[in-house]
Amino acid sequence: MLIGEISEKTNLPESTLRYYEKKGLIKIARDSGGRREYEENDIEWIKFIRRLKETGMHLRDIQKYSELRYCGKSTMPERMKILEVHRKYVLEQRQKWNEYLQNLDDKIEFYRQAINEQPEGND
Repeated sequence: MLIGEISEKTNLPESTLRYYEKKGLIKIARDSGGRREYEENDIEWIKFIRRLKETGMHLRDIQKYSELRYCGKSTMPERMKILEVHRKYVLEQRQKWNEYLQNLDDKIEFYRQAINEQPEGND
């Protein structure tokens, strides 16, 4: 698959895919003309990188994880450790966002009650 095809399948711009390659997050073979040749298994890997980014993993940690991934199965324990640390971070962030959401809900309820308690005709 060429970069345009993988861009469509991953819903990422070509520039992002080039950036991932430049940062060592993905390793892509090239054909005799120098064009990138993506494989089917690259799709899920690219989507996983995106999920790591979207959940707040730092680029340096994604780079480390990627480096280990390309080293093979012997690095699975270390990769699992990276994911366990990140999972803890995600849970902490979720707790923080739940607290923010509760604060918003409380404020909305305060306004609902205040609005409903206003006497009619006091515009």
